[in-house]
Amino acid sequence: MATQVKNTERPSLETKRTGQGIFPNHIPSDILVQVGEAKFPLHKLMLVAKSNHIRNLVVESEVPDLGRIDLSDIPGGAEIFEKVARFCYGVNFEITVNNVAALHCAAEYLQMTDDYCHGNLASRTYGFLAEVALKSFSGAINVLKSCENLLPVSQQLNIVNQCVEVASAKACDEANFPSRSPPNWWTEELSIVDITFFQKFIDSMKSRSAKAFTIADAITTYAKRSFPDLMREHSINGIKFPGSNHSSTSIINQRELVESIVALFPVENQQVVFSISFLCCLLRTAIFLETNDNCKKQIENRISVILDQVTVDDLVALSYTFDGERLCDMESVRRIVTGFVEKEKIVKVFNYGEFKTTPSPAMFRVAKTVDAYLAAIARTAELSISKFNGIANLMPKNARQVDDHLYRAIDRYLHAHPNLDEIEREKVCSSMDPLKLSIEARVHSSQNKRLPLQIVLHTLYYDQLEIRSGQSTPIAQSMRLQVQSDVLLAKENEKLRSELFKMKMYISDMQKNQVGATSSKPKKMKKPTLFLSVSKTLGKLNPFKNGSKDTSNIDDGINHKQLRKRRFSIS
Repeated sequence: MATQVKNTERPSLETKRTGQGIFPNHIPSDILVQVGEAKFPLHKLMLVAKSNHIRNLVVESEVPDLGRIDLSDIPGGAEIFEKVARFCYGVNFEITVNNVAALHCAAEYLQMTDDYCHGNLASRTYGFLAEVALKSFSGAINVLKSCENLLPVSQQLNIVNQCVEVASAKACDEANFPSRSPPNWWTEELSIVDITFFQKFIDSMKSRSAKAFTIADAITTYAKRSFPDLMREHSINGIKFPGSNHSSTSIINQRELVESIVALFPVENQQVVFSISFLCCLLRTAIFLETNDNCKKQIENRISVILDQVTVDDLVALSYTFDGERLCDMESVRRIVTGFVEKEKIVKVFNYGEFKTTPSPAMFRVAKTVDAYLAAIARTAELSISKFNGIANLMPKNARQVDDHLYRAIDRYLHAHPNLDEIEREKVCSSMDPLKLSIEARVHSSQNKRLPLQIVLHTLYYDQLEIRSGQSTPIAQSMRLQVQSDVLLAKENEKLRSELFKMKMYISDMQKNQVGATSSKPKKMKKPTLFLSVSKTLGKLNPFKNGSKDTSNIDDGINHKQLRKRRFSIS
């Protein structure tokens, strides 16, 4: 999109273009124009004929024959001034959507208007803006992009506002009546502009009553373009934290950019305009860039509204560093889940007048996702018991139909933290209800040596109740009886180990006493043997001692002979 500018008033002079300027071959230059580090040897007559600003500099100068002027403040710099000089000399040059704003600003700066000279540069550039550049969305966006380096002149000349209004109007038309595929093609072109102009664009769309989904689509594309690595969905490995390779100034700019994007969120229809994965990625970016609390809170509130759509990967990505090596933040997840539970309570009270016992399907889905999230982070070494239980206990007890998923998370946590004592393991299991485990989970937990003994006993007690009520299958009963015999055997083995330890301590004390004896021939003592100690212990475990009644005819489902053999073999 370009046009050739030709000067029809004066024949084109033979010119030579160097790195510093343009000048006729046969006429020596009489003025040197400096723009930054570039120098242009030119002629006063040619410049004064088109520029009222240069004329004033020459006329008002105290130097009789002014031979040097400095125009370093000209918008667009040396590159644009070269085109201005070409226009003054009647040399053809090209106006495009990328340079028209700078040329128009330079023309206004040099006072090259029609009031000074008919058909001057300012009218040419303005005509190109109105008749060519601002006739399409792409042209308006390119002009707007070029205005970033022309502030505040481009703002004062109303170029920015014209581009914004034209672009927003055409975007609204495209959103309602798409002219090409994909329908949101314009969001990609819009994402190249600076955040200041993007804010003006979104405000203009809101004033035109654009749909919230249309605005959200533009914001989503802009955020992904601004943070291509940070906004990568479902990935926590191989992405470096932005602070590792960027200066502090860059981090501050990125932080302000995230806060500005969040401030543009439409207020209405929060539950449908943004995808859950985009919000989670944006929140993760806000966390690591350390944005203000209000920014993070706005994103968290929107996530909590549609938390039933979240995936485990979304929640895990919020908790780990970008390299995926360290658990860094769980507070955002806690606030999100808390907000969702509170919202569910409000909805139930509003609809039914009370918080009903039966949770909604969304609540069931979120509970399952939270349990899977705990299982995913359970192996992390720095995850404390309080943080683990803090997340697990956020969901109401009735939000889990069964506690199998929570049991899996607890089992992984105990496996990854083997040095916990009995009390600490009981704390880990406190969020789980053993009576809400499925048959398979109860059988597994009964044989799980990592679980505290209290949880195993609860499970066995519930199994006994089911057996007595006849609700258990024969296979399940057989498995439970085997588990019960194993538990009984384990208890007896623990008692035997305790007795053996006491015997070892007793023998050690006796040996110490013998060493300290003063008799040359100490009295020989009869040492207690290991077999004697085991026999006494087994005698204490005899159920028929002290005249017990004969219970050999009672079938309890346990092979006692086999138990004794196994007991002796283990001891």
